[in-house]
Amino acid sequence: MNHRKLIAGAATVALTALSLTACGSDSGSSSSTANAPSSSSTADFAGQTLTVLVYEDDTSAMGQAWRKAASIFEEQTGAKVDYQKTAFEDLSDTASQLFGSSDAPDVSEYNKGNGTAGALSTLGVLKDLDSYYDQYGWSDKLADSLETTTMYDENGIMGSGKHYGVTNYGEFVFLYYNEDMLNKYGLKPPTTLDELESEMQTFKDAGITPLTTAAQEYPAGQLWYQLVLNNADRQFVNDYELYDNPVSFSKDPIASGTQTLADWVDKGYIDKASTGMTAEDAGLAFINGQSPFFFSGSWWYGRFGTDIKNFTWGITDFPGSQLVPGSSGNIWVIPTVTDDLHTAMAAKFIDITMSPEVQAVLGNAGGLPVAANESDITDPSAQKLISLFNNVLDRDGLAFYPDWPTSTFYDDLNAGLQGLINGSLSVSDTEKQLQSDYDSGTEQYR
Repeated sequence: MNHRKLIAGAATVALTALSLTACGSDSGSSSSTANAPSSSSTADFAGQTLTVLVYEDDTSAMGQAWRKAASIFEEQTGAKVDYQKTAFEDLSDTASQLFGSSDAPDVSEYNKGNGTAGALSTLGVLKDLDSYYDQYGWSDKLADSLETTTMYDENGIMGSGKHYGVTNYGEFVFLYYNEDMLNKYGLKPPTTLDELESEMQTFKDAGITPLTTAAQEYPAGQLWYQLVLNNADRQFVNDYELYDNPVSFSKDPIASGTQTLADWVDKGYIDKASTGMTAEDAGLAFINGQSPFFFSGSWWYGRFGTDIKNFTWGITDFPGSQLVPGSSGNIWVIPTVTDDLHTAMAAKFIDITMSPEVQAVLGNAGGLPVAANESDITDPSAQKLISLFNNVLDRDGLAFYPDWPTSTFYDDLNAGLQGLINGSLSVSDTEKQLQSDYDSGTEQYR
């Protein structure tokens, strides 16, 4: 599969509302005799232990689904699952060492993208899963644009080459809002950027920080990227993510996005204290009704449905957006150090996560499954999320994530935005710093 063609064709994803099984292209899967599936049968799994590492909270849609998959795996195989949890940040910082060590899990959830899974694929710490794609027919369950993030070439660029992971859900970023807080001030969910800014000013005037975010971790970076994307087109995404053409951080659309974020901080729409907040802190601020708006991903949706008890909340497109951060979900990877028997066990576990039973758990809990049966998705709230996602797909709106271009850009972007938000870096300084980080990290691809 050609990665540029896949991104341009994102609107063809067959992830329509409640009919989420998609067909992938045969050209996206190749046989690998070097990594042929183990001849082990499920009978060989009995009495063994499979170590599964995740960073999803148990209350999230994915967390609920993975727990269900572990239960089914144990029932079907007679093996045990050592289900381990870590923090997203901790795994991001340690994966290159962990996956090559004796402490490596047998299978792990991991972040997709050039700078993460792609970078690890070039280090030789992730197993090539092409043969298991053939064995289990995973490509038949993934549309091309979802399969993009599971494949990496010799340079670690997504969309072609070998399969180093498996995704089984989709995700995207949008605006969460507290409907009760909006109603109190006679407001409605904003549909334009001007409306959003006007409403944020209303809350600021009332002594309420309008938009909760966190610059220590990802939400602020996603917000920055969305403000950039509001003035961008598909070619910019290809330039930024896939190095089609040079990218300038001192010119639009990046310059306008950076300036808008700085303006929002100056106006008090975003608290400078967010530089010391984690994603969990920001999410809890919304759960606790402290801010009317939260811009982040679909992975929060199931948890909000469980944890928010005292107010009515809703979701909407980020005002004025055509392109949004989003892609397939994170991927299951198998470290190279995993032995043949446990690799076969890991592949079986992954396949169970693709089963209709597990996909239904994911979908009804607020996730975006890729292989669910239509009749199994019955929750009205899940329907709302899927409908919003379909709107994004219909306009070819998935634009991946801001940290993907380089293996270090997640930390680089957080550092730059922390400086911008706390005032230690001007807009110009932030642009220069991020430009330098981006250029040094992508030089090998240009």
